[in-house]
Amino acid sequence: MTYVIALPCVDLKDKSCIDECPVDCIYEGERMLYIHPDECVDCGACEPVCPVEAIYYEDDTPEEWADYYDANVEFFDDIGSPGGAAKLGLIPKDHPLIEALPFQEQNV
Repeated sequence: MTYVIALPCVDLKDKSCIDECPVDCIYEGERMLYIHPDECVDCGACEPVCPVEAIYYEDDTPEEWADYYDANVEFFDDIGSPGGAAKLGLIPKDHPLIEALPFQEQNV
């Protein structure tokens, strides 16, 4: 099991979760952050610090955002498991689901 970042993160990328993650498994795409499913240790430290409640335990992801599980997993298809987000920095891409979304205005 793993945690999933969903729609509320798109175009916000607050990054509070990155500071809390003890294993550096939250990677930054162009418009959203992604949790690497193989690197996440399911500690849950990221979930309570997200100001827009975009992070969910895999089984608790709201049905309307179920596709975000696949988006988080498939984002890493061509990257593999780099073993830490800090050394990569911004990854200049997003999952096609995110790329297709209109710009999201955020009120935090």
